[in-house]
Amino acid sequence: MSFLVVHLGINLLMLKGDSGAAFSKAVHFMSSSLFIKLFEYVLFAAFIIHMLIGVILQLRNWRVRPVRYKVAPKSDSSFFSRYMIWTGLLILTFLIIHFMHFYFVKLGIVAKPEIAADTHDFYPMAVALFSTPLYSWLYIVLFVVLGFHLYHAFQSFFQTLGFQHSKYFGWIKGIGAIYSIGISIGFIIIPVCFMFFK
Repeated sequence: MSFLVVHLGINLLMLKGDSGAAFSKAVHFMSSSLFIKLFEYVLFAAFIIHMLIGVILQLRNWRVRPVRYKVAPKSDSSFFSRYMIWTGLLILTFLIIHFMHFYFVKLGIVAKPEIAADTHDFYPMAVALFSTPLYSWLYIVLFVVLGFHLYHAFQSFFQTLGFQHSKYFGWIKGIGAIYSIGISIGFIIIPVCFMFFK
């Protein structure tokens, strides 16, 4: 969740109106910093573990109740928690697409587009993608999905740590809502600006 805040901050630099100069500086720092490179491994490991645990828990839940109820019983679980596996799979699909356009280019796995000066020249790559309505609308829809995923994830994080109490859990839910909406809107602003104002 903290990574998304940093990533959003860097991406918003694309809107600065300096032809991507500030954004490119931030990308260069992120690509050349030894700490960031090491953190990438930690982030990828955590992400893979997160996915595996999510899938294992969902499969276990399905195995416990292989036959669906004819009438859905009243449940204390939220709408978002019941569909975490599906929102997670949609986010994974988007990440694969996103990696193919940026991260895999940086690693040299995918060929560099002609519009880019080198494999780290992400600004023209982003401009080209966000100028494509199909990609931009897909990006917008999937960041709405991510917002729902994050809303439940934020609460689950604190619940896992034992912070589920009637006195303050309402605050946690409220902060989670602000965080998830803020992250989603922040990322959505970028393709909207490129499609309609650039």
